[in-house]
Amino acid sequence: MEYQTLNNGLKIPTIGFGVFRVPDKKECEESVYQAIKAGYRLIDTAASYTNEDAVGAGVKRAIAEGICTREDLFITSKMWVQDMQNYEMAKQAIDASIEKSGLGYLDLYLLHQAMGDYFSAWRAMEDAYKKGLLKAIGVSNFYPNILTNFCEIVKVKPVVNQVELHPYYTQEKALETMKKFDVVPEAWAPLGGGRYNPFEDEMLKRIATKYNKSVGQVILRWNIQRGVVVIPKSTHVERIKENIDVFDFELNEEEMKQISSLDMGYSGSRAKHFDVEFVEMCLAKKIHD
Repeated sequence: MEYQTLNNGLKIPTIGFGVFRVPDKKECEESVYQAIKAGYRLIDTAASYTNEDAVGAGVKRAIAEGICTREDLFITSKMWVQDMQNYEMAKQAIDASIEKSGLGYLDLYLLHQAMGDYFSAWRAMEDAYKKGLLKAIGVSNFYPNILTNFCEIVKVKPVVNQVELHPYYTQEKALETMKKFDVVPEAWAPLGGGRYNPFEDEMLKRIATKYNKSVGQVILRWNIQRGVVVIPKSTHVERIKENIDVFDFELNEEEMKQISSLDMGYSGSRAKHFDVEFVEMCLAKKIHD
């Protein structure tokens, strides 16, 4: 496993395992267990995924079997928008995430969206960080203008910004801004989220054949070589194993450019962070009573 060093000195694995849209508790627990067994040490969940408890169960199972220790792992979760109304609600959300996971602390905790009173929520996260309940704190879906304003104001700078990053949405400006503030980029939907059919792209297939790799492995490798932490998701054991097997080859400069040329300049995701309707949907989405 390769690692990146965060701006607070902690090391984050270059590749992790995501559990977005794996709400079934047994399936999620099994997938997390299999991922750790395959070598993953970063597991990414969120309060809005409603599976923090299943992630914790999978982690504890792997620890109990001696596959790893708690200290080997880098467990991430995220605070949902409705808990970003004030400091106290945010504090309760942090405590709830830790309690649901059953792991005693979280290695990384993110603001899931730049919505609500996220500055008050961040202050609660800063206090939890100082107490050691959160080993690192960061943000998600903070676009360049928002991240710049945020980093110029807060006391504890975010270590990570998790955004959509793949060959069809390369976000070069976002990467440039993160580098300026020493914030590590982390990719959700690193394989495109099932929207662009990259597995049928002839250029990607040629590159994959050259290295005896899959198209998915080539795409993950492309992002990793850009300095991006990737968190692919799968519930299939063979694909889980395949996705982490990306450290025995390196794309050349021309191949990196060819893959980047697929950029559409905009997101094809239904998560339209600049749309009023999307913001209203997020603010209305309840994940707990």
